[in-house]
Amino acid sequence: MDEESPDDLLFKDHHFSSELLKQLNDLRQRRLLTDVSICTGAWEVPCHRNVLASSSPYFRAMFCSHFRESREARVQLRGVDPRALEQVVGYVYTGEVHITTANVLTLMEAASMLQYPRLFEACSSYLQSQLAPNNCLGMVRLSEILSCETLRKKAREVALTYFPEVAASGDLNELGALELKDYLGDDGLCGEEEKVFEALMAWVKHDVQARRRYLQELLQQVRLQYIHPAFFHHFIANDALLQSSPACQDILEMAKRQVFSLYGTSTQDSRPTWHVPPRNSYQDFLLLLGGRKDNQQTTREVLLYSALTGQWQNLAKLPTRLYKASAVALHRSVYVLGGMVVSGGQSLISHKVYIFSLKLNQWRLGEPMLAARYSHRSTAHKNFIFSIGGIGEGQEFLTSMERYDSICDTWQTMASMPVGVLHPAVAVKDQRLYLFGGEDVMQNPVRLTQVYHISRNTWFKMETRMIKNVCAPAVVLGQRIVIVGGYTRRTLAYDPQSNKFVKCADMKDRRMHHGATVIGNKLYVTGGRRLTSNCSIEDSASFDCYDPETDTWTSQGQLPHKLFDHACLTLQCIPHMATFS
Repeated sequence: MDEESPDDLLFKDHHFSSELLKQLNDLRQRRLLTDVSICTGAWEVPCHRNVLASSSPYFRAMFCSHFRESREARVQLRGVDPRALEQVVGYVYTGEVHITTANVLTLMEAASMLQYPRLFEACSSYLQSQLAPNNCLGMVRLSEILSCETLRKKAREVALTYFPEVAASGDLNELGALELKDYLGDDGLCGEEEKVFEALMAWVKHDVQARRRYLQELLQQVRLQYIHPAFFHHFIANDALLQSSPACQDILEMAKRQVFSLYGTSTQDSRPTWHVPPRNSYQDFLLLLGGRKDNQQTTREVLLYSALTGQWQNLAKLPTRLYKASAVALHRSVYVLGGMVVSGGQSLISHKVYIFSLKLNQWRLGEPMLAARYSHRSTAHKNFIFSIGGIGEGQEFLTSMERYDSICDTWQTMASMPVGVLHPAVAVKDQRLYLFGGEDVMQNPVRLTQVYHISRNTWFKMETRMIKNVCAPAVVLGQRIVIVGGYTRRTLAYDPQSNKFVKCADMKDRRMHHGATVIGNKLYVTGGRRLTSNCSIEDSASFDCYDPETDTWTSQGQLPHKLFDHACLTLQCIPHMATFS
């Protein structure tokens, strides 16, 4: 008779438990069958022992063991707020509690003491929803008092994510030295290094006499190589407080030699503590500027691509249409140099420099070049920009080179290239600037590598049969310089140490006038023009990626439109601090 039959019914009353609690709470409120009163001071809350013991390990131990409370009619609890106690008991009988800013702390303390973890976490979630830059540091300390790890993690995350706002609130000045060091050294801190330095100095100057002894230790947490050299030069290098510390002076001098000078250092006795990557909060974005769009006139468009989201965004347009200008990324800004401006039917060769801030999504005029030029090449090294060759105002072939110093905001004429070429591939590696190939005045390919020694301001040239590129970009990928296409499908990797070229996997098409840049350890190639099998020329919207680990090319889809003769750059940015239009 006890065996189950297919005709049997298992009845489940989903409302029974809640109805039972409702009836128990009604009995409690009418003080029927209650057998214990939980007291704090003069405040009493009548309850049923079995309900409390069933709901909490704290009360189970109290009423189901040999403690005297198991027999007492009135149990006194110390350290519990009366109102919070009543709310906790109400929660036990109803599963509900109203959490507000006025009661959350006392409720959380009671939930912790009386061992109601879900109520404790509900209070934690409420506090997390109230987190802001002006209270997150206080919440970190509160979480440590309450031993609430979820609140501590979230509050610390807010402090790191909105670090500049936290520092501006002044709460940072109340931290101890070890606490501040922990924040400043965190890879996840979202803030430009200039802001990190300013926060450090504000903290020290809040109580100079007591805190100056921590200056060296804290300065080592600032990643000096990611600070704009002009800021370093004007606001850090000559700071009186830093200059008063020999140890800090040593750090600054090493920074200047290692990072902000054209001249490398041969010092072998130390590896500076700032030899670290940028903080995790920085992301690499791909930027496309100008060029010829859909085979029409030169465009002013600026496009931003995130490899994380795979999305393209439009940014503030170039101030004017520039034909065959050059562009480089330096110190989280983009510099667009020269180019030809067509206005009112007239062509004007420009020497202007436009500077774009991704953070502000704005353009401004910079210090102009010494010579107007277009079809030139530019590249950046440390705090310098080099602008090379091109065509001048009289349509003459330029062999000249000039250098921009971003600290002093000045241009200077440097040694001219040995052989004048147009459209070479250009890259900087190990104190040397390399010009690969290009074409001569008769538009013939030049099988030549021209090398400029940056610190010596001297050139030398090397003939090579491997080079035959025109209108091709070059990028530094690991320890090698990679030359991508240029009226060819070939991808060549040059090793400066061995002075040897190695063939990499060919591109799908013969390409020229395309862009290339590096994100992470991969090479991205954008747009350009391609030679078809019947030798006709087509504009391209292709977007391809080369992986040196596997020596393979893969498609990343298509650009928003066909594009060639454009600038293709990598720019580092803290995403939430950027303003995109």
